[in-house]
Amino acid sequence: MAHTLFLAFALMLVIEGLLPFLSPTSWRQTMLRVAEMTDGQLRFLGLSSMLVGLLALTFLS
Repeated sequence: MAHTLFLAFALMLVIEGLLPFLSPTSWRQTMLRVAEMTDGQLRFLGLSSMLVGLLALTFLS
């Protein structure tokens, strides 16, 4: 199970690195907008992301 967890973490790093590699200007602008969000907005974004990930895991496994 640890091997699968490390593979998932490695894949996450590859996916997260795609946008800054392919379009650094867009990535920088997006991060500036994220930095201006309130705590509540960031929490909602994080919760939404977790729920989408859990749904994807449920349907794909």
